[in-house]
Parts: sequence; structure tokens; C-alpha cells
Amino acid sequence: MGATLKWHPQQIKAMIPLRDNIPHRRKPVITISLILINIFMFFYELFLGKDLKNFIYLYGFIPYKLFLPISWQDKVFPLFSSMFLHGGWGHLLGNMLFMWIFADNVEDRLGHFNFLVFYLTCGVLASLVHALFNFGSKLPTIGASGAIAGILGGYFRMFPYAKVLTLVPFFFFWEIIELPAFFFLGVWFLYQFLLGIFSSPLGGGVAFWAHIGGFVSGIFLLKFFLKRNYY
Repeated sequence: MGATLKWHPQQIKAMIPLRDNIPHRRKPVITISLILINIFMFFYELFLGKDLKNFIYLYGFIPYKLFLPISWQDKVFPLFSSMFLHGGWGHLLGNMLFMWIFADNVEDRLGHFNFLVFYLTCGVLASLVHALFNFGSKLPTIGASGAIAGILGGYFRMFPYAKVLTLVPFFFFWEIIELPAFFFLGVWFLYQFLLGIFSSPLGGGVAFWAHIGGFVSGIFLLKFFLKRNYY
């Protein structure tokens, strides 16, 4: 890459992973299932029409609800249901691309069941971290990105030297560059962290602290889900 390369925020945001070089040993059935469920739910959202807003407010995660005198089911269920809802084609496709590239290897090492629990746990913790920094927010948060950030954290820890083929913009041109995973994911995390600190509480519609919380959760929870025969 060269030591003089400078990463502007627009470049960091637009880095698009294409594939990695780590093969999986078994079919990633949970990864594929999660992708299909997310796609199915998105098409379901498209058919809701004028009822979509009420649906999102009912099944999206709203931090403010954690402090209301409502049933625990109404507080807990959205922590899970919100992971399978998306706010647009770009939101869905971006999340599913990251899932497809990075999740299969994490599932391969954790095993199917452990991976599913790991994914859901990271997603819940990501939402709770978002709530910690936005506890008065009445806006619903939706998307798989918090859970996927947990996958990225796990991948960062297990495969730091994997190669990620990445599409990167340089001014008016695009270049395909092979980056080490620790660099690609480290830059991704730094971008989330900086925007989490310096952006407005609404974050321009992006829950940066959920991404941060998910990524850190993935790093620290990995050892509890990793299969004993991994090494």
C-alpha cells in the first residue's frame, strides 16, 4: 500500500470487502439461514405499506422503553426482533455482504449452535451499549449491524492476518487492494469510534455505538463460544 497513503473518512466509509482468503470447512448453514431470514423480513416490510412505521416502532429497539413500566417481554423481544429489520436496500445489502464474507469462518470455528448464540448475544449487547449512550431516545433502532459487528470482532481476533480483497476509492477511480484483516477491521472500528464520539446523538441515522459495542463484545466473548478443539 505504501506509507504515504492517507485515509479520508469518505474512503474509510466506502471500503467494500469483496472476499477473504480463509476457506470454510463445512457449510455455513446458520450464516445462510440468517441471511435468508433478513431478506425475507425485508420483503415483508416492503409489503406493509402504510403500516410499516407502526411495525418498526413495535419491533424495533427503542432505548426509552427500557425505563417504562411495561412487561419484560415488550422490553426484551425488540432486542432480538430489531436485528432482522432493515431501513432500505443499502442497509440490507451492506449488512448481508459483511455477513457473507466474514460470518462463515466464524461459524466454522465456533460450530453452528455456538455461532448462533454468539451472534444473538453480540446483537443484544450492541443494542444495550447503544441504549447506554442514547437512553432517552424514542427512535427505533433496527438492523443486523450490531450483531455483525460482533462477528467482525470475533474474526479480528481469530484471523488477524487473513487477506481481505477490498474495493477502495482513490479520488475518481476505484482500486482493488488486498488488505490484512486486522487493518481492514481496525480502520472500520476506528471510523465507527470516531463518529460515535464526534457525531450528534442521532448519528445521522446510524447507531455507531451499537457497532462499537458489538465489535468489542465479539472480541471479549469469543473465548466463551470457541470450540475446545479449535487449536
